[in-house]
Amino acid sequence: MSEIIKPTLIAARRSTMLFFLVSGLGTASWAPMVPYTKDRLAFNDANLGLLLLMLGTGALVIMPVTGILIHKFGSKKTILVASFLIAIILPLLLIMNTPVTMGATLFSFGAAIGAIGVAMNAQAIQIERHYTQHIMSSFHGLYSLGGILGPLFIGGMIKSGLSPLIAACVVSVLLLIIALSQYHYLLPEQPVTEDQEKVKFSWPGSTVIFLGLMCFVVFLAEGSILDWSAVFLKDIKNFDPAIAGIGYAAFSIAMTAMRLLGDKFVDKLQPKKIVCFGSLISATGFIVAVTSPWGWLSLAGFTLVGLGAANIVPVFFSAAGKLKNVPAAVSLPAVTTMGYAGSLAGPAGIGLIAYFSSLPIALCCIALLLLVVSVSYYFKKF
Repeated sequence: MSEIIKPTLIAARRSTMLFFLVSGLGTASWAPMVPYTKDRLAFNDANLGLLLLMLGTGALVIMPVTGILIHKFGSKKTILVASFLIAIILPLLLIMNTPVTMGATLFSFGAAIGAIGVAMNAQAIQIERHYTQHIMSSFHGLYSLGGILGPLFIGGMIKSGLSPLIAACVVSVLLLIIALSQYHYLLPEQPVTEDQEKVKFSWPGSTVIFLGLMCFVVFLAEGSILDWSAVFLKDIKNFDPAIAGIGYAAFSIAMTAMRLLGDKFVDKLQPKKIVCFGSLISATGFIVAVTSPWGWLSLAGFTLVGLGAANIVPVFFSAAGKLKNVPAAVSLPAVTTMGYAGSLAGPAGIGLIAYFSSLPIALCCIALLLLVVSVSYYFKKF
């Protein structure tokens, strides 16, 4: 660690971790609001599915543009503005009562999530450059923690008697407090070198595309657990519908815990081993979940998926931000966009495969893709 700016660096790391928490908490707080939105708009499942695409579309549209915003205004200001937008828009998701206004609001919410996703990773990479060890996993651990706490906060407040709108406003105030109190501790943008300026807006190279494709697969695996684990446990393993969500809970807890501890593992094993072994463990988890004759072992399989995949994306983002002659403002938006596309389009593809074959076969296809990640990353030279 750079001793000259050690206190500043520690404060910047803490504040950036809290902005990762803001992103995870804000994003996950939307999940408990979905049923209320469906009832308010009197939507059927098909209409709701189309509406939900607006969130992902907003994120995908803004992510490539965020590199330009970071170049022009810096990641620090981009993080602050995106945090404010998330906090302001969150309660509006419970107010809009027409499909058009709801779709536009959800698109804007997704855009804010996409912008902070790129900008906070750019800030994290800038901080990591001053450390002698890997620290990226801890940032993503706070995002995962926010993903667990969001539904618990909203659900707990509603259960205690607060209206969903008031509960959302409470979370928004919390997000604003964190943003306002932590903004000044973020690092200012580093000067852009002449070589970086020349390639600032060039088309991403083959290494960036490779990392993006690898991210696509891992995000696909994570998204499939979110969208399909409950269906799999209920329809294939005969779980009670009331507890079928336990598969995603096991996955999420395992991923959060491993990310919070992951920096030490990455330092000891090195990033390449983390990706290769992590992909193998996740692939094994899918196979165990599918082939197990016992429900508890299927849950163990989903836990393995979370343990193995936890630190792969942080390694990819860290690698993207450290590529020679490719500034983070080019590599990060590209890798993030391709990865996020996997979390959106992937589960839909899994549904298509399941329709023409079966859900277990579809999940086995993800295991195969993870094996491809393991082998291809092993032979890739950076």
